[in-house]
Amino acid sequence: MNENFEPRFIDRDPYLKPYETIIRHRLERIKCKEAQITAGKLALPDFAAGHRYFGMHYQEGEWIFREWAPNATQIFLIGTMTDWQTKPEFALEQINSDGVWEIRLPNSVLSHGELYRLKVHWPDGEGDRIPAYANRVVQDPETLIFNAQVWRPEKPYLWKCKKFTKPPTPLLIYEVHVGMAQEDPKIGSYTEFRDHILPRIEQAGYNTLQLMAIQEHPYYGSFGYQVSSFFAASSRYGTPEELKALIDAAHELGLTVIMDLIHSHAVNNEVEGLSRFDGTLYQYFHEGSRGLHPSWDSRCFDYNKPAVLHFLLSNCRYWLDEFRFDGFRFDGVTSMLYHHHGLGKAFTSYDDYFDNSVDEEALVYLALANRMIHKLRPDALTIAEDVSGMPGLAVPVEDGGIGFDYRFAMGVPDNWIRLTKDVADENWPMAHLWHELTNRRHDEKTISYTESHDQALVGDQTIIFRLIGAEMYDHMAINDQSLMVDRGLALHKLIRLITLATAADGYLNFMGNEFGHPEWIDFPRQGNNWSYHYARRQWHLVDNVTLKYHFLARFDREMLALAKQYRFIEKGQPLLLYLHQADKVIAFERDELLFVFNFHPMQSFTDYIFEVIGGQYRLSLDSDHVLFGGHGRLEPEQRYFTFTPSSEGSTKPVISLYLPSRSALVLKRT
Repeated sequence: MNENFEPRFIDRDPYLKPYETIIRHRLERIKCKEAQITAGKLALPDFAAGHRYFGMHYQEGEWIFREWAPNATQIFLIGTMTDWQTKPEFALEQINSDGVWEIRLPNSVLSHGELYRLKVHWPDGEGDRIPAYANRVVQDPETLIFNAQVWRPEKPYLWKCKKFTKPPTPLLIYEVHVGMAQEDPKIGSYTEFRDHILPRIEQAGYNTLQLMAIQEHPYYGSFGYQVSSFFAASSRYGTPEELKALIDAAHELGLTVIMDLIHSHAVNNEVEGLSRFDGTLYQYFHEGSRGLHPSWDSRCFDYNKPAVLHFLLSNCRYWLDEFRFDGFRFDGVTSMLYHHHGLGKAFTSYDDYFDNSVDEEALVYLALANRMIHKLRPDALTIAEDVSGMPGLAVPVEDGGIGFDYRFAMGVPDNWIRLTKDVADENWPMAHLWHELTNRRHDEKTISYTESHDQALVGDQTIIFRLIGAEMYDHMAINDQSLMVDRGLALHKLIRLITLATAADGYLNFMGNEFGHPEWIDFPRQGNNWSYHYARRQWHLVDNVTLKYHFLARFDREMLALAKQYRFIEKGQPLLLYLHQADKVIAFERDELLFVFNFHPMQSFTDYIFEVIGGQYRLSLDSDHVLFGGHGRLEPEQRYFTFTPSSEGSTKPVISLYLPSRSALVLKRT
């Protein structure tokens, strides 16, 4: 590896200078670890090919199965072909001192759809295990037992979209969960999602699809974050071919497709997970308390082990190669980066990012994962979910960072929840709001959002439900008058527009929230009598033009169209022109667009004057338009002319506007 790693991003932030020695030390660890695992000979993507070696493969007329289990003393392949008994002819052979086991079987022994697992023996014990690299795992609907499944369909999937070209920025992400995307109270399928939901996403104006809960997980209610089989697409929603068809169809619609990748931890389960796979607790994970996540009841990977890096890096490549995903949103990055997992920690100083609490082994893994992904697919996207604000997270490794393309601006949704939950409208602090919306590392790409799936989970509330409450059940008909509903609709539009308009590099929305989906998400569990009532999306609400939900959906679509038409997110940072706390008014400029927000709950302002760039302005978007459920207090597409006040002694041009209460205007300078 001859690349020159230099912490160049330090030059853009003088506060990082005292930590240059630590940053250089981390870069050296990344280089050394890459040299170790590749032996200085392999390219990193070539190292990340474990999925082609381990697991079940059909090659040249025979089946070959391999597994890594260094503490095992015997391993048998068991399944429907052995009547679930251990038989000598199905015993694996240890083929090297690293603990790799192998068995070769004639073509006639196994067939497509056959169920199997491993019987692993170790000193003083034994247990059934699902193979670590299994690429198909199914659950018996009666016994609820999981097994690996031989998967070799007669007709492999033939891709239709031969060469997908990503749409132009900005990145507009629609976060989805396939299982709960359907209206019916059940688990939705890949095919249903492809046929019924993909068209909605494309018509709504989003250009990137983020799929949650794809990796196999034993408990549906975990939202897919307690992964058991890292190489298996969840069979709850259908077959691997049906997932490929979904991704293919999305590409044909021009949608980039990324997936949630869970490498921050693994489920605690033993039979269908990796825990105690070969009889030891430390095969894939840290030994002792470090290997147990104190809040998630899960296992923490040992990112220093070459075999674990092989497993995880190969997992990254597998999803890119096999399913043609366009990248990943890495979940739980904060938990990975710190020994304390970010639990109960307030990150208030740069010292917090460079002290002994940082897990540098995990940091090295994340850097290697980003390097491998971008070497294999330079066009792939990687996004970090990190609440700590670690500097350099979305900076290329070559410049001293960890290598992600984007990071989430997670303080933005937290601030919206605090405001809508704890602060009366008339007391919203405008200066603090502006700070939270624009407080980011300007040398790193960030994605803003008002709420994701996190804010919609049971025990919390979506923004629309916080704003309207129980009146959503009875007062959403278009002819029904409700001050609470009017307030909720108006603020819902303002909150989303100002978040999009101040976003640095991208914007995210969770499915259904664009039209104000009511209630929360609650997966089937014992506490709700295993009900699917809240684990679905009620699309009929937005389709019904006699209800007010379609107003919010139309506004969301128009604001995204504005972002794509003028591409203001890519044209520099928002420039604050005017802010008035008592009036609850914020005005800022983004390239040729002027955004003006009046958050005041009661006060409309006539002839509201503030300084702008001189010229003529045309009204391009009005949140109060009747098409968006507003009161229509402004004339559509009206024009405004700046002027220089004669009595104020100023030579700077100003604009005079009528600002209805709880409304936002977007003006185009011409």
